[in-house]
Amino acid sequence: MGSTAEAATMSTHGSLAEKKPTVVFVLGGPGSGKGTQCANIVEHFGYTHLSAGDLLRAEIKSGSENGTMIQNMIKEGKIVPSEVTIKLLEKAILGIDNDKFLIDGFPRNEENRAAFEAVTKIEPEFVLFFDCPEGEMERRLLSRNQGREDDNIETIRKRFKVFLDSSLPVIEYYAAKGKVKKIDAAKPVQEVFEAVKTIFTPKDNKVKHHFCAIL
Repeated sequence: MGSTAEAATMSTHGSLAEKKPTVVFVLGGPGSGKGTQCANIVEHFGYTHLSAGDLLRAEIKSGSENGTMIQNMIKEGKIVPSEVTIKLLEKAILGIDNDKFLIDGFPRNEENRAAFEAVTKIEPEFVLFFDCPEGEMERRLLSRNQGREDDNIETIRKRFKVFLDSSLPVIEYYAAKGKVKKIDAAKPVQEVFEAVKTIFTPKDNKVKHHFCAIL
């Protein structure tokens, strides 16, 4: 017989394996419009939207021991370990009565990705990548922050560079497995959503529509 800790770990994995959730990682640089599109996917396709950042902030706000530890790490400029974020995501997935989840802004890097698969024992169905040129992202973000352009341009460029350096290896890893759905996010919001819809519409629906068109 294994230890209680081992049994608890196994039961967590077992329940996640039993649940067999559909998980979609949503990645895109700052200003790529992924937040808007996540809201559209939730409304039209019944997914639950989980943001790793929101879960961490909620945990801090709860005042739990775990939340205090996270807050202290952030104050000290340390990176919150992947396992902490993953456990919060896992808890949310198990605690919500749905089997379809968008995980927004995670994994941020290769280490996050490998840890997610190791801890949860599941892989994403696919990665939804909102591809947007740096110039367009800058334009969008600066129009949100009028009057503070000089302060922000450097920060925006740094954020974009961090995104490229850390997230692109994750995108490349899943692209090699045929699991990346790339969206041209430079287009207007409605056009972007039309592209998103073709990805999330069940294949049998598409076949029916195509068949009707032939008839």
